[in-house]
Amino acid sequence: MTAVGPEEMMPDRTRCVILICLAVVPALVHGQWLDHRTAGIPRTADGKPNLSAPAPRGADGRPNLSGLWQTNSAPAQLLERLIPGTTNGAGEEPMSQYFINIMSDFKPEEAPLRPDAADLFRQRAKTFTIESPLSHCLPVGMPLLEMSPAPYKIIQNPGLTLMLYERDTTYRQVYTDGRKLPEDPQPSWLGYSAGKWDGDSLVVETIAFNDRGWLDARGHTHSEALHLTERFHRVDFGHMEVQLTIDDPKTYTRPFTVLLKQRLLPDTDLLESYCAENEKDARHVGK
Repeated sequence: MTAVGPEEMMPDRTRCVILICLAVVPALVHGQWLDHRTAGIPRTADGKPNLSAPAPRGADGRPNLSGLWQTNSAPAQLLERLIPGTTNGAGEEPMSQYFINIMSDFKPEEAPLRPDAADLFRQRAKTFTIESPLSHCLPVGMPLLEMSPAPYKIIQNPGLTLMLYERDTTYRQVYTDGRKLPEDPQPSWLGYSAGKWDGDSLVVETIAFNDRGWLDARGHTHSEALHLTERFHRVDFGHMEVQLTIDDPKTYTRPFTVLLKQRLLPDTDLLESYCAENEKDARHVGK
């Protein structure tokens, strides 16, 4: 098969649509409580958050992942290679390389796309503006939602961890009460999630996605067979690593893993955000 990888040139219309769609992502600003200090954050002598302090732990001794998090952006040179002509998207918060292209770690000849999936990817590049869920204000799905240049909040409780996303003002429920994933689930945009602890890492398994979501803004997709594994590890108070493993045997020749690095956003909060609010671009898609 002909590999499709990160070095393949991105059509101008594809680049433009990615940038237009990113315009609906709010710039990273302080939330509704601009000057409200987040309780429980360790601080240095001058009152600044001490993000290198040890990770907090709950009454059960497990790391507490609660907080407002955002995926780190790619270096400027890598962003320029992935989206030529820009280094920070649509003037908003810079993006993760995996948000743009989840295959960015692969050489073109090593991209693990099945031949039919590679063909579909090439066809989609020609009609990107028509097919992209981003351009139609549809849910972005997973893991694109987690890699989006917008923050999300984790609220960790016994038996249930909630994830609130600024993008689309949406949420996920990760059950940690020992339940198994459903055997006959109804496919959905965000699937069904169950988590368990492996040492100091929370491992979340998610299945039952519909096949309408995209893995990245460039157009790599998945089937309903997608099994997503997320491994959350809070390195210290202000930094977290999230390892994502994509296992979709109908679309990819083998499972593959990417590593997101995220940072805590102290003393701020989420903003309400809806793509469809005052949206005027979709009517022009395909013209």
